[in-house]
Amino acid sequence: VQLQASGGGLVQAGGSLRLSCAASGDTFSSYSMAWFRQAPGKEREFVAGISRISGSTYYADSVKGRFTISRDNAKNTVYLQMNGLKPEDTAVYYCAADRSGLFRGDYWGQGTQVTVSS
Repeated sequence: VQLQASGGGLVQAGGSLRLSCAASGDTFSSYSMAWFRQAPGKEREFVAGISRISGSTYYADSVKGRFTISRDNAKNTVYLQMNGLKPEDTAVYYCAADRSGLFRGDYWGQGTQVTVSS
């Protein structure tokens, strides 16, 4: 499966952005999808995931209540709605897919930059 992320940009603290990740090349509904992020000088970290069957969602504690992950299987797209953005959310955001349901990132998109100014 190929993944193409988009929607990043520069936003002030407290603002919102919606990231999109379009999938192609395989049956999208057979993949669990996730968003990860990597800030400068830090390791890549899990942000949010959505299961392939039940649509159950999972979030890192740092974004719980502010970010929402969703998927549209008809459009082969997963979204990350980010509200109440903070400067510490600044990072490159990556979408990832896997069949295991463990959000281990077997396939990766190219990343989209999110910058939150204070």
